[in-house]
Amino acid sequence: MVKGPLSLPARRAMRKLGKDIKDARLRRRITAALLAERANISPRTLSKIEKGDPTVAIGSYVAVLFSLRMIDRFADIADARHDRTGIELMQEQLPKRVRIPKKEDEEMQ
Repeated sequence: MVKGPLSLPARRAMRKLGKDIKDARLRRRITAALLAERANISPRTLSKIEKGDPTVAIGSYVAVLFSLRMIDRFADIADARHDRTGIELMQEQLPKRVRIPKKEDEEMQ
């Protein structure tokens, strides 16, 4: 596996994804050759995916997840509902109080 510019946590996440994909395949009792065929990738590419190789195109990972009927989870990876940091940053920027601008305040009277 290529080490490249990925951080250690990113490499660990890729390895976990690969292991989880392999475990899902084994739980379904699908051979590597059959899953590769269903995902329209080579058996060698599937082997790399199952090792968490970050040089494999993301489309190949998606094809395998789709073939395992696990694509819905992939679609939610960057969903705003799961973006704790983004939500916290937005909450920090909320105003302490809301005031009506003077022009609008005068018109309302």
